[in-house]
Amino acid sequence: MPHAPYPNPMTQKILIVDDEPNILILMEQALEDLEDEGVELLTAKNGEEALEIIKTEKPNLVFLDVMMPKMNGLKVCQIVKHELQMTEIYIIILTAKGQEFDKQKGIEVGADLYLTKPFRPKEVLEKSMEVLGF
Repeated sequence: MPHAPYPNPMTQKILIVDDEPNILILMEQALEDLEDEGVELLTAKNGEEALEIIKTEKPNLVFLDVMMPKMNGLKVCQIVKHELQMTEIYIIILTAKGQEFDKQKGIEVGADLYLTKPFRPKEVLEKSMEVLGF
C-alpha cells in the first residue's frame, strides 16, 4: 500500500488565529492569492488550538488575535517566542485593542508587528508577501 507523499519542506504556512468566524473568512479571502503560490493557510479559533498548530505545523507567519477563549493571543505569543524559543516564526498581533499600552504589551511578549482592526485586506496581503519573501 503506497504511503502519502511527504509534504514539501519548502511549503510556507500562515496561521490565522481568531475566534470571530467573519474575521477568519476575511483573512482567508485577503490571503487566497498566496495559495496559488503554494502557501498553506491554517486557522485556529482559540489560543490553545493555535499553540498546538504552531508546535506541529511550525508556520512561517501567524496572525494572532488578542481577545480569545481558552488562552489570549498575548499569552500564546509569549509562550511561542520566550518559552518555546520559536523566534523564527513571525507573529503579527491583529486586534481591536489599539491603545499605546496594548501595543507596548504586544511588543513585550515578542510580537514582530502589531496591527489594529479594522484592517485593510491589501495591507495584510502585502505584509504577508514581504514576510514570506514574495
